[in-house]
Amino acid sequence: MTRDVRTLSIDARLGMVRSGLDRLTPHEAARAQQDGAVLVDIRPQAQRAREGEIPGSLVIERNVLEWRFDPSSDARLPIATDHDLQVIVLCSEGYTSSLAAASLQELGLRRATDLDGGFVAWQAAGLPTIEGGRDTDG
Repeated sequence: MTRDVRTLSIDARLGMVRSGLDRLTPHEAARAQQDGAVLVDIRPQAQRAREGEIPGSLVIERNVLEWRFDPSSDARLPIATDHDLQVIVLCSEGYTSSLAAASLQELGLRRATDLDGGFVAWQAAGLPTIEGGRDTDG
């Protein structure tokens, strides 16, 4: 018996998930953060140590992101009380963050999105950064 397996390249998957995201520029993300959105850095500690971090961002490594933001999860963060929370995910250049934001949307966090261009774009826009490498927040 042969199974019909549909394959999808990572570029096609990325394009598909991004079509469902309202991706934010660095300045839009900074304004949203000031208005109460949660900016979530999913980069590994070594990468954050090399590149730096964004002040006020939560550091939640990618492997636990869904558990920390699903309101029905026993491992959720205290701020993850409902599906209306605006979560802006960031990585280094905005690729992994798109996939992560789409995963949060699939859990019902309809306002989840990502930072277009990631930390690199934030830094290039001249927005504030701090020395990186701190422990995770969740």
